[in-house]
Amino acid sequence: MSGGFDAPRTAPRVVLQFDRYDRRYLPGQALAVQYEVAGVGDDTIRAVEHSVLWYTEGKGEEDLAIHYFERVTDRSRLQPAVRVSGFATHLPASPLSYEGVIVKIRWCVRVRIFFQTAKDFVSEHVFELGVVPPARMPAPSAS
Repeated sequence: MSGGFDAPRTAPRVVLQFDRYDRRYLPGQALAVQYEVAGVGDDTIRAVEHSVLWYTEGKGEEDLAIHYFERVTDRSRLQPAVRVSGFATHLPASPLSYEGVIVKIRWCVRVRIFFQTAKDFVSEHVFELGVVPPARMPAPSAS
């Protein structure tokens, strides 16, 4: 007896490995990653995108810019890309990663999977670009 409910399905996941174990890169340095998509089950994948981008977090407007982008839709490349894929790019001079009090700048590798059922799955993997010490709030003055 089925019990009248659907069996739970596993969620997709992306296992990603950076070429630097500490995930810290300098401007102009090459970044290379390998990744594997698991937990897809019987869902048909119609596209995979991988990108390198930066975005801001914090007060005010949020910004986002894409540095590198590739979309794989060719069926002959799609199945191998879902099993194990990778790419490399040289990183730009700016903006640098920044842990501010009011705003933060984050760099990440994003892998996005588009399924035939019109849903999609996104996995982001943060890394650091540059060496900028984190900001600190000034100590209150004793007046």
